Amino acid sequence: MLKKLTPDLYVKDIFHIDLDELSARGIRAIITDLDNTLVAWDDPLPNQKLHLWLKEVRDKGFSVYIVSNNSQERVQKFAKALGVPAISKAVKPRRGAFRTACDALGVKPEEAAVVGDQVFTDVLGGNRLGLYTILVVPVGTKEFIGTKFMRMLERFVLRKLKMRGLTDSPDD
Repeated sequence: MLKKLTPDLYVKDIFHIDLDELSARGIRAIITDLDNTLVAWDDPLPNQKLHLWLKEVRDKGFSVYIVSNNSQERVQKFAKALGVPAISKAVKPRRGAFRTACDALGVKPEEAAVVGDQVFTDVLGGNRLGLYTILVVPVGTKEFIGTKFMRMLERFVLRKLKMRGLTDSPDD
């Protein structure tokens, strides 16, 4: 079970993802979580830094899709402002939304990376479908109450992974 919870890559934030390395791995699409991955949980719209990152991602040939467990109103408003397609109420870690995103982007699961801040939704869901999984440190500290509980379990899992040498802490 620990293998399904292990990200392929663990970085500080989306800006520390080596896009050239992803491309060299055959990754053509990035499926990303929204809250505490792209922006803080309570940021209603994308900021300028995120727009610049998205431009770089697209310039390097990647397609992008947002897959979030948050409400349709929140996700669609944000995705529209960013100019990317999105799925809300994704029920991660179930595979359906990830599969839908891959199909919409015209990629096989092994050609897509999923980026997210949670082990039990983003990493587990991505690993279940065979996506390249990238865990980022949460952007903010405000979260849904259920997420706060899961963070306690997540810290335990990350400590176990580190003790087994399966993952390193993200670089500063």
